[in-house]
Amino acid sequence: MKILVTVKRVEDYESKIKVKPDNSWIVTEGVNYRANPFDEIAVEEALRVRDANAPSEVVAVSIGSGAAQAEIRSALAMGADRGILVKHDGFLDSDAVARLLQKVVAKEAPDLVLMGKQAVDVDDNVTGQLLAEYLGWGQATFASKKESLESPEEKAKKPGLRFGADKKTVQVAREVDGGLEVLEVQLPALITVDLRLNVPRYASLPNIMKAKKKPIEELAPAALGVDVSPKVKVVRVEAPPARTAGIKVPDVATLVKKLHEDAKVV
Repeated sequence: MKILVTVKRVEDYESKIKVKPDNSWIVTEGVNYRANPFDEIAVEEALRVRDANAPSEVVAVSIGSGAAQAEIRSALAMGADRGILVKHDGFLDSDAVARLLQKVVAKEAPDLVLMGKQAVDVDDNVTGQLLAEYLGWGQATFASKKESLESPEEKAKKPGLRFGADKKTVQVAREVDGGLEVLEVQLPALITVDLRLNVPRYASLPNIMKAKKKPIEELAPAALGVDVSPKVKVVRVEAPPARTAGIKVPDVATLVKKLHEDAKVV
């Protein structure tokens, strides 16, 4: 089984983000970068699926500047077998990313594509769905894991996804308003992952050293035959308004009065 998993380079969510004076984008100087947290969950799940269905292969894919090699190396240090970087400097909208990934999937012919449900930098939550449509594959979004009576050690070794005996289908549990919903899709399929599916592992020092020797193939959008001209244009970026300081009230009656007269919410 071959599993392709995406790893996007994003601004660290703990960084203090500032908007450029001309409101064109954010100030990127001095901002720390890391792998998208939801993609880290996808990498962990890919590794668990591989280990439970050996022999299998995990291929980590990123699209972006040369600096994105760092995030691919992080996935390789976690245990992925090799990496692919579609190198492009500049803005890419979700549609361009999906069309580039479509070409990579066609080249690699994986049985399963795993992606984070969204990237924390733009929060679009559409790339996975667009890619599944372009591929003509079944998809299951927001995969989450059921709670069980297994010990933490046992659960840490098992994938949250459940494959059929013939390895032609996969069951995905996801959280919905009423509880849990279980979907079954035919392979090849695309699955986006949510929180609580697993806890990503830390890369050990030996694996970090091994990752330096694992191959990363570089591709270019032009070589893949994809026009990455954006269909979505960022017109303006604004910082959220500053919040006013909170106040203390002496009793419930005063609280209700302020909610009614000042906040006008009751």
